[in-house]
Amino acid sequence: MEVYLDNSATTKCTDSVKEIMIQIMTEDYGNPSSLHLKGVEAEHYIKEAKERIGRILKAGEKELIFTSGGTESNNMAIIGTATANQRMGKHLITTKIEHASVIKPFQYLEEQGFEVTYLPVDSYGTIELQALEQAVREDTTLVSIMHVNNEIGTIQPVEEAARIIKRINNRTYVHCDSIQGFGKLPVQPHKMGIDLLSVSAHKIHGPKGVGFLYINEKVKIKPLILGGAQQRDMRSGTENVPGIAGLGQAAMEAYTDLDQKSRAMYQLRSYFIGQILQLENVSINGYADERNAPHIISVNFDGVRSEVLLHALEERGIYVSSGSACAANKRAKSATLAAIGRSGEQAEGTIRFSFSRETTQEQLDYCLEQIQSLLPVLRKYKRH
Repeated sequence: MEVYLDNSATTKCTDSVKEIMIQIMTEDYGNPSSLHLKGVEAEHYIKEAKERIGRILKAGEKELIFTSGGTESNNMAIIGTATANQRMGKHLITTKIEHASVIKPFQYLEEQGFEVTYLPVDSYGTIELQALEQAVREDTTLVSIMHVNNEIGTIQPVEEAARIIKRINNRTYVHCDSIQGFGKLPVQPHKMGIDLLSVSAHKIHGPKGVGFLYINEKVKIKPLILGGAQQRDMRSGTENVPGIAGLGQAAMEAYTDLDQKSRAMYQLRSYFIGQILQLENVSINGYADERNAPHIISVNFDGVRSEVLLHALEERGIYVSSGSACAANKRAKSATLAAIGRSGEQAEGTIRFSFSRETTQEQLDYCLEQIQSLLPVLRKYKRH
């Protein structure tokens, strides 16, 4: 049996996503900037994707910029907004548990003379709102808080945080990395007080290499990519029409009967946690309930190296992760696990299991059986 439980790293494209992309690559392959019929056909796919995503977000089509994925969206939101508004102030805020594609742009901005405050989190990975309230200043131009933590799945109180920020300084922009939240949870930027929102297609059964950035029409932001003035001069370069259409299709499918899909994943998550905690010297990171996203479970296996367990499961057809896939080839300690108080040894024994709407209880039972048989052997091996 093959069991894929690394859906936070990437997901399998649905058949309908694949079909629309093949249609565009082989039949409707025009450049959307061309004035002839082929170009008009290509432009129609982009417009349709914007309409679909706009309906989900309750946002205008002019507020959407298509990008190459989550990393570019985060970079554009953070660097583009900070540099465009530096005359107002050079103080920025983010958290200690952000994805590298958020942390690295902030570190870059620090090198350019900006001041960054990194907010702490509690032992479950939730930001401390009191610390946020104390951190916002008159010269704070941007606050970036992720929607769902990519390693442990904690849902951040973004809407409440945005209210605090706007109450103290209504000129401060709020950015949300929703790469692990979009498609799993309701997302309405206007309602939530979010000014910029990043999304990646391949986390929601869409293609790799495409995403979008929602930008509230009132936000002052500079483009990072200059050239042919596509997308209202905000992101130059010929649009990835197959990818954009695939993203639009995947987003529509993700938000069709979202509540039902979310409930099903929460039921599987609750079942898996209940079973895994019956094993000896096992604990979870984050919440066991719906304060966590429905698709992520982070588990500590005391006395086992995560890399060893990962490959032992792989030999049995089970695919999991030892952390963020974007940094999986680096042996540095997880900043998220450090921020919630986990020791280096605990972090070394952490595995992330991440579901999709295709995950079944039969697959989880098989995974649990294999873990139960492997743990005593691997623990004995490590003691020697």
